[in-house]
Amino acid sequence: MKKWLIMFVALAAPLSLQGQRLPAGVVPEHYALTFTPNLKDATFSGEETIDVRVLKPTAIITLNAAEIKFTSATVESHGATLDAKVTTDDDREQANIIAPHPIAAGAARLHIVFTGILNHKLRGFYLSETPKRRYAVTQFESTDARRAFPCFDEPDKKATFDITLVVDKGDTAISNEKMTSDSPGPVDDKHTLKFATTKKLSTYLVALLVGDFQCISGSSHAIPIRVCATPDKTGQGKFALEAAEYIMHYYDDYFGIRYPFGKLDLIAIPDFEAGAMENAGAITYRESFILLDPKVANVDNYDLVASVVAHEMAHQWFGDLVTMKWWDNIWLNEGFATWMESKPVAKWKPEWHEPLSDVASTGRSLDLDGLKNTRPIRQKAETPAEINELFDGIAYGKAAAVLRMVEHYVDPEVFRMGVHKYLLAHSYGNATAEDFWSAIAQASGKPVDKIMSSFVIQPGAPLLNVSQEADGQISISQERFFNDRQLLGTGQQAWTVPVCRKDLSPDSVTQCFVLQERGQQIRGSANEPIFANADGMGYYRSEYDQKLRDQLSKDLETRLTPADRISMLNDEWALVRVGRISISNYLDLISQLKGERLRQVWAGVLKNIEYINDRLLGASERAIFQPFVRNLLSPPYEALAEAKDPEEKALHADLFDVLGIVGRDPMVIAQARQLAKNSLQDPASVDPLLIGPALEIAAAQGDEALYQQIMQNLKGTTDQVMRGRYMDALMHFENPELTRQALALGVSAAIRNQDSTAYISGFVRNPYTRDEAWKFVQNHWNEVEKTFTPSSGSELVYSAGTFCDAEAASNVSAFFKVHTVPSSERTLRQAVERIKACADLKKIQGSNLQGWLSTHSVGTGAGN
Repeated sequence: MKKWLIMFVALAAPLSLQGQRLPAGVVPEHYALTFTPNLKDATFSGEETIDVRVLKPTAIITLNAAEIKFTSATVESHGATLDAKVTTDDDREQANIIAPHPIAAGAARLHIVFTGILNHKLRGFYLSETPKRRYAVTQFESTDARRAFPCFDEPDKKATFDITLVVDKGDTAISNEKMTSDSPGPVDDKHTLKFATTKKLSTYLVALLVGDFQCISGSSHAIPIRVCATPDKTGQGKFALEAAEYIMHYYDDYFGIRYPFGKLDLIAIPDFEAGAMENAGAITYRESFILLDPKVANVDNYDLVASVVAHEMAHQWFGDLVTMKWWDNIWLNEGFATWMESKPVAKWKPEWHEPLSDVASTGRSLDLDGLKNTRPIRQKAETPAEINELFDGIAYGKAAAVLRMVEHYVDPEVFRMGVHKYLLAHSYGNATAEDFWSAIAQASGKPVDKIMSSFVIQPGAPLLNVSQEADGQISISQERFFNDRQLLGTGQQAWTVPVCRKDLSPDSVTQCFVLQERGQQIRGSANEPIFANADGMGYYRSEYDQKLRDQLSKDLETRLTPADRISMLNDEWALVRVGRISISNYLDLISQLKGERLRQVWAGVLKNIEYINDRLLGASERAIFQPFVRNLLSPPYEALAEAKDPEEKALHADLFDVLGIVGRDPMVIAQARQLAKNSLQDPASVDPLLIGPALEIAAAQGDEALYQQIMQNLKGTTDQVMRGRYMDALMHFENPELTRQALALGVSAAIRNQDSTAYISGFVRNPYTRDEAWKFVQNHWNEVEKTFTPSSGSELVYSAGTFCDAEAASNVSAFFKVHTVPSSERTLRQAVERIKACADLKKIQGSNLQGWLSTHSVGTGAGN
């Protein structure tokens, strides 16, 4: 699953909660399921037969069930049919099928008739709606198949499925496999659709979709591929179809195992909580993550669609073909798919520079992993709430970064061979972390098991302290990096780290060694400075001695590769935040970048400029920061005005955005107002890259008339890309009254439930609307809480971490301890930790920042 809400992790469950696991002794082998949804009444009826294997005699078979009403249940065993009693335990989301006497070991068959509701919670079997009609769709990961049918709802309880859907005469249905028959009845206004038997699947990968979906078709390696949507948007799936065809061919070749299911459908759903979900053979998506209107889509929209398609298709091997045995190893699904998603896209669209984006994403993962309240990649979880918290930046980003590091160390082709062996050995079954790293260790002959276990089992990441003597002798030591400077140097953790280093000579060759102790010395060049994280592939931070840092800083643009620049800039900012170097050193470093033309290098710098503006400066202090921002960004912005390369054009738009919002450049603001006016009249008349930034810049000082015009456009379109741009613009109105009006939309029907929490959270993250937004959240909590989907509330808690003073830390902590949000215990601790770290940064770097700006913001650039 591709999660685009920021979520964090669960605490280890106390032993008393392990009762939520199903008892051992009964193993499912096959389900025959029939569903009859009633879209008008938002209900469904169901009937199922489950073939099971009873391992030892028992009178009770326990399944998962939630919000299900049982009509009847029988058990067939050794030729006898027994009427069974059903009891339910709502707290454990379980049902007990109780036979009148013990069921003998061996084959048995359960037959259950039941009913359920099509809920509005975007989980289980639920309703999705457009202005024209209702749809019945599913989202089962992680523990919500039990809301659609009684089942053994645990990932290692794999079985095959025969699925039948009885639907209204004018509707169709989609499931995991091909439709095998479509027959009228059982009543006049219904028809019955049957689907081929699936391969062995975990219950969370089953999919059911009912409505008037229409599809466009293609194929790859003889596998039929369709992209499906509501009838008005079917044509917007063309790019996703092209991506899927290319990506399937790539994956077939890379894995050496052909696509493991009978067909592949990619279905856009109007209401969907996550970004997408990897149901076997029937991947579901938010509309904005798969559908594109070429008139308004930009390169970021195309990149997003290609990446999410690649991510979910990777899951067809990592997660669907081979599934983790339990949710503590969810990284075997999500980390792998995140690591894999950039590979086919990089080959298909090299101009998008996906490998550089991967390096940047490693930096973001290190930021998260620097928190005291991070977690290890493998984290114990037992309850549904704890499991849900595992879908976070550690499972996705950190796990992917560690995989990239190990791949780089052992050699990509050797790594691919290990992946092939791992998938082959566990096809249609389940696996553990040990199964994976043993396969790579065997393929490479290198200590991958030791490396990966050290990064998977313990939290945090290493900081490598690097020094170089005049004779070339290099000393490297490690400690755990913390975002809290008070914790630096206090831990005793050590990792088995594959360190890949190079010197800056033109013919330098990357050399790798394994750092297994707290410190080590190696021989380097006496004439060239060392860079300790070649190509930014290591999952660690680097801190250089002063002489070495000065040399690398001097050569930042001339001798460091783009990946090296991204890595070094990221590490230097991290060291600023813990007081190891002055913020003035960082500002001096980024001042060299006026000739930089790579968007991925600028991305982290622009983020940090926004952080300084948003968190470290007050309203009056921003006046001396704005000239610096204009002076830094105007030269590359002007140089890229006529750019043709898609990524350079996108960088031009990024610079435009920051110049307008942070730099308050008068010429950019004037241009933005005109572009906003034009786009509101006709979105197709403006470069799609500039529509969003222009609307945001114009809104920042916009009036009631502009607000009403954006509102009118929001209500007048169903295009999710444009709706996203209009919502982003509404988050930027700085007039307090307009801010309050815009916030009220978040708990109204104007904003879809899938978007509500992210929308409100955007106001909390914006420094100009944060105070009003926080008041709104506190004063309208009951309304805000009603918008939460199973995971979305965590984003609001996360966003509260953007305050930057000790009083706010106490306020946020106190509020959310009383007004609890599901699956966000660790998120709250992280938010409070981030607030305190920001306040500390302001304390230790505030005078350095003010002093540097006072001497560097005179006589500056565009707009003065």
